Amino acid sequence: MASKGGTFLLLLAVACAASAKPQNNMPGKPNFKNMAKKLMMKCQNMGYQMPTMFQQSPVFNFRQLDLPVEKKDEDSSSSNLFTFLDALKTATEDASKDSNGRVTMVDSDETPNKMWNCTKLQQMIRLMRNSSEASACYMQAVVAPMSWTTLTTPGENNMDPGEYDAMVWAAKPALQDMPPSRLNLPQEVKAQYMEKIMNMMRDMYDTMSDHQRGSVVKWVKEQITQNYFNCTMTPPSASGGESQSSESMDRCKSSLQWLNLKAMNTFGPYLSRLTLQDVDSSPKEMLCEFFKSDRFTSNLTRMRKMKPSLSKKFLERIQECYGGSMELAQHTDKLGTLACYYDAPDLTPDLSKKLLSQLDNCNNPRSRKLRKRLVQTLMSNSNASQSVHELGSSVTLLSPKQLSELPDSDREAILQTMGPNVRWSKGQLMALLRAKTGGNMCKEVTLEELMTLQAVVEGLPRCMLKRIRAREMLDDPDALRNITKRMRRGQLKAMLMGLSKDVNSSELLSKLSEPLLRVLSLNVLRKTNSTLDQMEKRTWSQSQAAYLAKKMHDQNQLNYRKLRSVLQGVTCKMIETVADKDSLDMAQAITENPQWLSKVQAICASRKLFATLKKVRADYFQTITEEELDNIPTLMLLHLPPAMLKDLPDSVCTVFLDKMEVANMSSLAQRASSRPALLKRALRCLSEGEDLSKLTTEDVSRLGQLMCQLSASQLRLMNPEVMRSSLWDMATCLHIPQRHRTDLIQLLIQTYKDPSDWSAETMEALGPLLLLDDNATSALPNKPWMKDVLYFLKSRLPYVSDALKKKLFDLTITPPSNSERRKRAAPITGTETPTVSLVELLETGNVFWTSAQIDTMSKETFVSTVETLGRVPDYSADQLNVLGKKVTECFGPVSQMSETVVMQMGCLTRSFSNTDLETLPFSLDAMEDITDCGWMESQMESVWMGVAKNNNLTAQELGAAEMVMLNQFICGLNQSEIRQLDKEAFKDAVGSMGESRCPYPVARQLKSLAVSAFGDPSTWTEARVSDLGNIIAGLDRTELASLKESVCPFFSKTSIPLIPADNFAGLSAAQLEALGPDNAAMVTTEQQAALGDKQRAALQRAMTGSQEEPQNTSESGVPSLSVEGISAFMKPFLVFLIGLLFL
Repeated sequence: MASKGGTFLLLLAVACAASAKPQNNMPGKPNFKNMAKKLMMKCQNMGYQMPTMFQQSPVFNFRQLDLPVEKKDEDSSSSNLFTFLDALKTATEDASKDSNGRVTMVDSDETPNKMWNCTKLQQMIRLMRNSSEASACYMQAVVAPMSWTTLTTPGENNMDPGEYDAMVWAAKPALQDMPPSRLNLPQEVKAQYMEKIMNMMRDMYDTMSDHQRGSVVKWVKEQITQNYFNCTMTPPSASGGESQSSESMDRCKSSLQWLNLKAMNTFGPYLSRLTLQDVDSSPKEMLCEFFKSDRFTSNLTRMRKMKPSLSKKFLERIQECYGGSMELAQHTDKLGTLACYYDAPDLTPDLSKKLLSQLDNCNNPRSRKLRKRLVQTLMSNSNASQSVHELGSSVTLLSPKQLSELPDSDREAILQTMGPNVRWSKGQLMALLRAKTGGNMCKEVTLEELMTLQAVVEGLPRCMLKRIRAREMLDDPDALRNITKRMRRGQLKAMLMGLSKDVNSSELLSKLSEPLLRVLSLNVLRKTNSTLDQMEKRTWSQSQAAYLAKKMHDQNQLNYRKLRSVLQGVTCKMIETVADKDSLDMAQAITENPQWLSKVQAICASRKLFATLKKVRADYFQTITEEELDNIPTLMLLHLPPAMLKDLPDSVCTVFLDKMEVANMSSLAQRASSRPALLKRALRCLSEGEDLSKLTTEDVSRLGQLMCQLSASQLRLMNPEVMRSSLWDMATCLHIPQRHRTDLIQLLIQTYKDPSDWSAETMEALGPLLLLDDNATSALPNKPWMKDVLYFLKSRLPYVSDALKKKLFDLTITPPSNSERRKRAAPITGTETPTVSLVELLETGNVFWTSAQIDTMSKETFVSTVETLGRVPDYSADQLNVLGKKVTECFGPVSQMSETVVMQMGCLTRSFSNTDLETLPFSLDAMEDITDCGWMESQMESVWMGVAKNNNLTAQELGAAEMVMLNQFICGLNQSEIRQLDKEAFKDAVGSMGESRCPYPVARQLKSLAVSAFGDPSTWTEARVSDLGNIIAGLDRTELASLKESVCPFFSKTSIPLIPADNFAGLSAAQLEALGPDNAAMVTTEQQAALGDKQRAALQRAMTGSQEEPQNTSESGVPSLSVEGISAFMKPFLVFLIGLLFL
């Protein structure tokens, strides 16, 4: 043991010495300071306050972190903290210190031989294990990066097993947010330690990105082949990153059967990242043994998104373990995610039940079709009642008729078992509700009764929700949360009215669930005496957040670190009023909640920060240091103007690249000039000039999301291997600039040849790039695997083109071609007939049936699929004409149609004449379901008349809930009826009905009502404008011009194109610029044409989010403040990590 302990101490010294070396432009080296900072912020977000002892440590100035500190006496582990800090102090006694005794970053060139005394690390780890969670969290923030460095230092294989275990445990947090290029895995790990590392990696699988998982798989393969087969898989071209041992090894033969049982157990859930060739490298006997083991099942439960080609390859190999398809069918309960692509033979009810349980997490046409078949098999069993209890979530595949015919006890069991997380069709909802309520849909229900209706909550009518017993419901927050999470806005508004009867506003606010809270009107919110704690902890709508932010600002209580969802209500004026000394703290605080930060707010905050920094030093960005750049939040740095980006010194390249690798580019406008400027600066850092041919794959990976900005011309300058790797990575981009797409597709085809010859694996990897081209999408061949792969890709795409939807339609209705010669897409003959199976598989893709094909649909098929067909919002006039005839053919004349039938028809009701629409028995509760069906103005008037007649309503009788439920059909009211609307009900409803897209004449009338309710538009606040939504489009030219600039970012995006061009031209240049990137992107061509030159220039600035550079107030580049003055003015980050901070 003494020998091993001595070796361990030596390793720590070696690791720390290695950490002290400069890291400029070296990918794969973690940024320890940032790592520790992030880990400490996680401790804070978990609610752990920094122990007082920590903040008073003489080793670091922990006070600079600005984290909450415990006010009470230290916990029982205070002695551990004291010992930990004493060990930390001892470990730093050879380090350079400033005049106050704190560790400082020194120039490593001046102290090449200095290393830290790290002999106390094991003691620190032991102390962590015996400390409270809060104390251990902050300890581990410091120790984790040190531990990982030790593990990745060559020679760690001689470490004592117990010490190695402790080191792995301590290092784990450091890996969780580490970018792929810095996932610096050990180059060599002995077999006895491999499992220890992989235990940690398997635990972290769910939190890792796809890129990180890919890095782990590549590393595991190399370790397995080196340790067990004495060969390497690393290609010669990548020799620069190999370990010394792999350099001396032979390359593994392609026929090597390396994926043995031990290897598969080692991979665990990372099996989902293997290639088809990897699976073929597994000996049959060992793969069969693995499939039959419990480890296989446990690993598959964590692999929910395995690619189709890999799933099928595993199924193909597993089939080899059994004599025939029926023999494998005996073991389908072990398939897990593989079941999504399993071609099942005809099964017995018992085997059907087994397989059905494996399909719950599948969502592709193949699995949906299989589930339907299995349910039919189970229900054909003589004991159908027993079978219902075995269906699980697949009970939603039973028809309304089957549900209504079940015994009461079975229906009750379904409602209790399913809960609120299943989706029923309208027909199913009505069948279950009628059976449950005995047809009395408006009766008063107790909390207990309402809980049994959770599974069908979407079908609950407003009359029932208004009669809820408020006190009983509000006193059970869990029940309230579960019941409301799937409700529509109209239902929520009705329920809120019921809950408001006997409860004051303040109590109501404190007890509402999040969905109910967001439909609370500004009028009610204004009446509450909410505390700051209540404001900060809840999730507010934008209009509510704007009201609360103004209230906090006016009371001087706007704490940016505690805003959370209230952040979305902060205006640029509020940001501009932040004191210069607090601007960095404000910028750091708001970037901690990026999900609530708009592009406009990011632009304003960065402008404020950059202007403040320029006051510190006129040439701040030309002379910026690594520490200063590191202090600027990454999200803010993205908005640095191109000229300033160009002037950044090369000395900060390491920090700049570290930030770019993890940057989320979504806060930048798509057309922002900063995007190409950031890429240009990053490439200059990586290539140390303009020569892109020297870039490695590791270099390009450091670009992070900036990689998506690469053009084909830039990619062509790279090494061919690097270029191919970059194309694979770019296929994961959420956005490729439009101007780059044509050349990029051309490069893709030049590199990988004709897509008709691609394998399924290549299509899975590169398909997202190819699908950017509509012509290439349409030309894809009808191969047996194509439909599965395209559906898989569709679920991952940010936008699904019409060309892809049409291709999926064609592949669904046409059998695949098995001929190798039929490479191109097979022509659709137009003779295909819609069947029940096809209609249900296609869903909204049914829009591509021709009128002639729809006409061939049988009566039985139409009746069985009417709800599915009714969910398609964009049928053509010809299609609607044929569908309308089908409706009357199957359900009789309009006068005989029931409310249930009309509800099931959904968007098919558009096929009726205006006269028929006026007589249809529309249910007010169902209006929100058909609001987006593409109604014409005259149709909306007729639908409103039908609703009013069937529900015995008049305009003046509409309450807040009814207005919200009408949704788009509020546009059907005439001028006289809009004037009759109850003003108080309108005030309560408007925040939840603002998305209605009414024609301008109707919007103008609703605007007049808004003016009478809320005053002149010139007085409207940000909260009010946000609350009014699309009603803003009803303002005339003069009224638009009277709006304050600060409210323009709070326009609803959907309201912009609804504003008539002449009225839109009334907006000033300042107002147009204040719109921000998202709103500016919604401006129509007609609206732009109506603008003057200055207005168009302002709109262009809004679209790109451009910032004017601050004036240079200094005549020279000499710093305007002394070093001491700068330190006093700024709030520098603490320097955490002993000697490891020598970058």
